[in-house]
Amino acid sequence: MLNIKLRDPNTIMKLSRLGSFHQSKLSFLRSFLSEFKDWEYNKDLFALNKKGVGVAVYSFKKKERVYSLVCFANEIKDKERSDRVIATKWDAAFTLYDGIPSRLDIKRLKNEVPKQEVGRLSYKELTLSRANKSIRIFNHVVDSLSKGNQPNLDLIDEVGYLYRTTAVYGSGKFGLADRFRIKNREEINGPFRLEMMLVYLVRQFTFDQVNHVAKSINPKKAVELDPKICKNLGIGNSTGLGMAPFIVNHPTLLNNWILSREKALKKIRELKKVKIHESEMFKNCLRESIRNITSWNTESEYQKNKIKNLLKDVRKFLNFVEKKFNFDVDYPFNKIYIWLENKTCEECIEYVVSIMMEPFNHITKPLINEMSSEEEKYFNIPAHRSVKELKNIIKKRYPNILKINFQKKENYKKFWFISKNKEEPRLADNRFEEIGSELEQPLAIARDIKKLYEKLNLSKDNLTIDKFLIKYSELRHVIRRAFIIEKFPYSEIQDNTISEKTIPIDMLRLKLSFFGALKFDPRSDKWLRICMFQGAPLPYELKNFDEQWVYKKN
Repeated sequence: MLNIKLRDPNTIMKLSRLGSFHQSKLSFLRSFLSEFKDWEYNKDLFALNKKGVGVAVYSFKKKERVYSLVCFANEIKDKERSDRVIATKWDAAFTLYDGIPSRLDIKRLKNEVPKQEVGRLSYKELTLSRANKSIRIFNHVVDSLSKGNQPNLDLIDEVGYLYRTTAVYGSGKFGLADRFRIKNREEINGPFRLEMMLVYLVRQFTFDQVNHVAKSINPKKAVELDPKICKNLGIGNSTGLGMAPFIVNHPTLLNNWILSREKALKKIRELKKVKIHESEMFKNCLRESIRNITSWNTESEYQKNKIKNLLKDVRKFLNFVEKKFNFDVDYPFNKIYIWLENKTCEECIEYVVSIMMEPFNHITKPLINEMSSEEEKYFNIPAHRSVKELKNIIKKRYPNILKINFQKKENYKKFWFISKNKEEPRLADNRFEEIGSELEQPLAIARDIKKLYEKLNLSKDNLTIDKFLIKYSELRHVIRRAFIIEKFPYSEIQDNTISEKTIPIDMLRLKLSFFGALKFDPRSDKWLRICMFQGAPLPYELKNFDEQWVYKKN
């Protein structure tokens, strides 16, 4: 039997590699759909006026468990519409309610949910979100439907959504239910299940709202949006640097995400024989995925270049698989993987790794349950350990980090901070010219690890960590991380996040690939637009849908 080693974290955890990840069967929105396909979906309340303003309630129910999305559609002026975190008004606001909300609950929530962060929420509310219309698309669709026509498909494809969310909150924020209240519920054991549920149900609300407004304008002539068009619409999102601290601040969670992916690849490479229907599914998904790549719209020259290289290598690989490779050989996917490493770019490698998972539910499904983490278990620092032990951990786990010369300005030029005006994480480009570096956030892990190592070298090997911390308490945060990475090898980005060469959207892409975003549209090196659930089955299709829907255009 072939025994494949897990890929080296010092390679995989480089930002350029992490920023090349794509969605897979392990991604949260895809695993959510699979887990909730046998739940009963209902539109329980839809009380909107002619302008589409009002309240709606949608639910998922199984046995005694019910989750209800409560939607509040608002009327706002164009000048009040903003995607910034500091916005105070939105076209719609949402909360996922634990159970079935009563009239009194809805009345209470109507006063609080549209306020978002400043509202008073309770433990019965599980997640919170808000969203704004893509005015151009929303109005075009309403206008078309009201005249009895379907909207322009080119315009629909260009944008891909009617609404875009500006935040989705959970886990105890702003009075929402703390995780301890729900963490033992089997149906939401996977990461971000409730957040995915909210976004999925919001998507359906956008279809119902646009149909309602169109019919209100012209009751006799209006038609409903074609279900095929609905399927090709998702929920948009503009994602900025707020995601980057999450990746750094949740090391064990990050490890479990990456480790699950690496385990899946290892197990697939170790398959001695592959069945015909498995190899055909792999090749079909690969072929279908070409269409996704070629329909990827962006104005970013950086992303255009990445797409060009990805497309070239995927086509080269597809030609190899179809014309030169025989799946009857032993360990076919191992041979395929070795070919990819030798012949294609990083993004193509990771793109194909995702597609490799498609035929193998028996491999991916158990791993989905391993992607959460009880993080607080690993926060304690083993104070009895010695300086020598810690040095050895750092030498083993951070070999590339230790090679970085932080005396060179280009290696510590940028700095992370929280914007007072925007209330969001930001990355300053030049600490030598911009003010605020004294307020730097502890996200420069590579620099701090190197600093820790240098201080350890000045200390006696037998000195215990508690004694070391008396003198260097400011290094507590990286000491904790070093002991975490001892047990969780994929918990750390093996790169310098404050280098002048850092491309921060690589960090965003990493997280978004696990969420399940299909396409990435960078608007700069610091923020990008994505679309969630584009192409996903509609609620009435959930009981029987093609799990490879991400590769197929309707």
